[in-house]
Amino acid sequence: MNLHEMEAVILCGGQGTRLREETEFKPKPMVEIGGRPILWHIMQRYAKFGVRRFILCLGYKGEVIRDYFLRYRYRNADVVVSLRWNDVQVIGDEPAEDWEVVLADTGQETMTGGRIKRALRHVKGERFFATYGDGVADIDIAATLKTHLDGKRLATVTAVHPSSRYGEINIEKGSVTDFAEKPQVNEGWINGGYFVFDKAAFDDVGTQPGLILESDVLPLLAKKNQLSAYHHDGFWQCMDTYRESLLLNALVAQGKAPWL
Repeated sequence: MNLHEMEAVILCGGQGTRLREETEFKPKPMVEIGGRPILWHIMQRYAKFGVRRFILCLGYKGEVIRDYFLRYRYRNADVVVSLRWNDVQVIGDEPAEDWEVVLADTGQETMTGGRIKRALRHVKGERFFATYGDGVADIDIAATLKTHLDGKRLATVTAVHPSSRYGEINIEKGSVTDFAEKPQVNEGWINGGYFVFDKAAFDDVGTQPGLILESDVLPLLAKKNQLSAYHHDGFWQCMDTYRESLLLNALVAQGKAPWL
């Protein structure tokens, strides 16, 4: 498939309760990394592979995301404001990305599976990418699609190694030979949150708002042998806590953000 024909559905409706320092006044995908919302970073990763149409599943404080994109052109360019005529003129080169963004209201209390189900009406093709709005990775988007097509199943999930909560040390004969602060572990795989779905994956799961992707949709697909896995050994980091947001900001500030 041509990646330019693919769309990405991004879940943006959660409350991010474990990141309350930031999410009391904004939705979690709008928490900034290096002066840009983490949502923008996720979209940039997809855009790097040619994806330019995004469907954002809005919920909690969705008006903040709506306002950001409705005013995007003016936020990222030099402008002249005429107070008398209530007019705004963009001057110089316009740096806006060549993206088409669908702002889809999927409900305040709707769960992850229900949000994707409601967003399907905006998906033009029979196959689409999907991800959460709170994690970044240097993932090969084209490779996830190839794995999906090769597997000939209805869905593909990206499997990643989680980051350790603790520093990891290697010891030989009582001497520490290597120390890594909170590295990604080498064993064990978890759901990395980057998916490829055929629309048909959601045919048999109903339309209830309480539908949970992780417990109502994916296990059913696995039971039917309709769930493939793409193994990603590179960088992956979710942003569940304030400490993790500081980590991601530090990587951008140091010019060491692998996902950009």
